[in-house]
Amino acid sequence: MESVWFSTTGSAVPRVGFLAILLLSLLLCTTFSSTEAYDALDPTANITIKWDVISWTPDGYIAVVTMYNFQQYRHIQAPGWILGWTWAKKEVIWNVVGGQTTEQGDCSRFKGNIPHCCKKDPTVVDLLPGTPYNQQIANCCTGGVLTSWAQDPEHAISSFQLSVGSAGTTNKTVKLPRNFTLKAPGPGYTCGPAKIVKPTKFITKDKRRTTQALMTWNVTCTYSQFLAQKTPTCCVSLSSFYNNTIVNCPTCTCGCQNKTEPGSCVDPNSPHLASVVSPPGKAISTPLVRCTNHMCPIRVHWHVKLQYKEYWRIKITITNFNYIVNYSQWNLVVQHPNFDNLTQVFSFNYKPITPYMGLNDTGMLWGVKFYNDLLTSAGPLGNVQSELLFRKDKSTFTFDKGWAFPRRIYFNGDNCVMPPPDAYPWLPNASSRLVFSLLSTVFGTLACVVMLLT
Repeated sequence: MESVWFSTTGSAVPRVGFLAILLLSLLLCTTFSSTEAYDALDPTANITIKWDVISWTPDGYIAVVTMYNFQQYRHIQAPGWILGWTWAKKEVIWNVVGGQTTEQGDCSRFKGNIPHCCKKDPTVVDLLPGTPYNQQIANCCTGGVLTSWAQDPEHAISSFQLSVGSAGTTNKTVKLPRNFTLKAPGPGYTCGPAKIVKPTKFITKDKRRTTQALMTWNVTCTYSQFLAQKTPTCCVSLSSFYNNTIVNCPTCTCGCQNKTEPGSCVDPNSPHLASVVSPPGKAISTPLVRCTNHMCPIRVHWHVKLQYKEYWRIKITITNFNYIVNYSQWNLVVQHPNFDNLTQVFSFNYKPITPYMGLNDTGMLWGVKFYNDLLTSAGPLGNVQSELLFRKDKSTFTFDKGWAFPRRIYFNGDNCVMPPPDAYPWLPNASSRLVFSLLSTVFGTLACVVMLLT
């Protein structure tokens, strides 16, 4: 019997060798991408921190620090962002408007007026809603919450004002801060060095005069899901009207149930569920997830519901299995080739995501304000759902080979784990052909055996 060979770059390689090379390449690619912050669906995603020096003081300067969330579908939830850096010299912060540092530090060398913060590496947080107006500036006081740029660009900006002392008082003597860090509120963001850019220009309210900052520098921070958490945070399950099979999330997608360690997950049938979820006098920082085979806080279910002569319809259900987290202003990003023929979305907002010219295969969905923009914690009300209606494109539409299911799904900017393609619900005729093919092989083998024996 002849062995099967593959030809690559003009040379013959045995099947086993080819597969070994392929597996090695995939392993290397996976290893490389594990620290990569690049997102193919949002290639320019970043948070830009702009530092505008607007006036000089006797011992330093006053600056407005503005944070822009240029990420299309990743936002910062409560308790909000935490921004830190390291001073280049012995700078201090005399005052903050629209924010505050988390620690004052050692200010014992000062007599009389005491600075707001004397730490070499201060961290600043936003003020809460309801802050007195004399402590606010524009775009402050939202508790550090930033919406994504595609959802609500007006609220994707946050600002605070610093009065910096013991610093330079000219463009040549000011030293840029170093080692910027951004937590939202946990890890995941990596910030580059501060870079001096053209001074920001400001237009007065009457739009008749333009002023500019005395000095401006930018810091760019990018997000990596692999740095943010060791395990995935969401998974996808699938079903269809033409197949009774429900494809659940892969087992242990976000972790496995630890039966030797009580409290690793919550049994929804526990008679003491309320005391487990909210024990008196105890703050819970780790997720309390419902005990499931996948152990993910979020599950997205895609159901191919109906087909008509010229249309087909799907239902999306997002379920929260986390007992202590409400997801406000959640969003879902779905990639599917039929989004270029999306006809109607029921009870969700929709916006196309088109990072590449001429390619419209990705859509962003989020809740309607005051209706379903809040995904509550695990329980009877811990889900949101909607239906999408697509027009059939005769040149591409098919239910065969899993075409009707999404290519990828993101929840709040995190990539959700899809089931393996060979587990997708197949058309009955496809499965029948597969069974017929297997039976044919079996019967043919038996016939050969009988002929040899006779």
